[in-house]
Amino acid sequence: MQHFTIATRESRLAMWQAEHVQTLLSAKGHQVSLLGMTTQGDQILDRALSQVGGKGLFVKELEVALEEKRADLAVHSLKDVPMELPEGFSLACVMEREDPRDAFVSNKYANLDALPQGAVMGTSSLRRVALLRALRPDLRIEPLRGNLDTRLRKLDEGQYDAIVLAAAGLKRLGLATRIRAVFEPSVMLPAAGQGALGIEVCSDRTDVVAALAPFVHQTSWLAVAAERAVSRAMGGSCSMPLAAYATLSDNLLTIDAAWGDTEGLLPLVRVHLAGPVTDLASAADLGQRVADTLRTQVLAQGGTLAHLAAAASQPG
Repeated sequence: MQHFTIATRESRLAMWQAEHVQTLLSAKGHQVSLLGMTTQGDQILDRALSQVGGKGLFVKELEVALEEKRADLAVHSLKDVPMELPEGFSLACVMEREDPRDAFVSNKYANLDALPQGAVMGTSSLRRVALLRALRPDLRIEPLRGNLDTRLRKLDEGQYDAIVLAAAGLKRLGLATRIRAVFEPSVMLPAAGQGALGIEVCSDRTDVVAALAPFVHQTSWLAVAAERAVSRAMGGSCSMPLAAYATLSDNLLTIDAAWGDTEGLLPLVRVHLAGPVTDLASAADLGQRVADTLRTQVLAQGGTLAHLAAAASQPG
């Protein structure tokens, strides 16, 4: 049995996630402590992530703690983890996925269709902006940053008619009653990795990998590996309006992906592919095929390489 230190952001949701892993490891006899940290992503709240450096702003300080041996593992919401980890770091574990869907949250309206013309919808996710514009081009979509509690407070203060949040975070914090409706993936595809917890370690920490092995959920890992491969191949993260969602049944992996235009000038492009998957490599290969098909269809719908290159070259 060993002593492990978990590096975590200090938001209420991040702490819940870290404490969840702490409980699981403790039940196996390990001693586990938490190292709470504030990241740049938590500090910069006046601009969209795509404008200030992307998802890496939520993990960089935690990776420094791992590198300096102040922590042994870091627990992340997988959708916040960049598609390419720095050299020397790796994902040691993907746990069983919570609800991957987006949630419609409002104090006044039951669902998206109930919103009046010109209602104010809050989100800073380019993916959600593109998908919402395709569904309701009349809405006024305004930026919304901050942790989950901050976003809910801004809604309660009347700054928005409705906001979109990840259902998983609300459920994990016992806030499921705030969900007025969920968006089925057929309507609004989730982000790659949404709802899954990923645990990052220094690549040489085989002892930590071994301790985490009982908590690996292979079905979830294969699905999110395919999703992240789509995003990686498209060059996207928070700076690209891209969605990818995979499900696995009897070794058959089905992936749906979508690329949208946040200005609503180009049509939403969706791709659906399925294939046999038995390991992370084959899952990533299928994700690559989805990305290739998606790129081809974006161009066929009137998009240009400049559209893709401009998004992919943004920080993120």
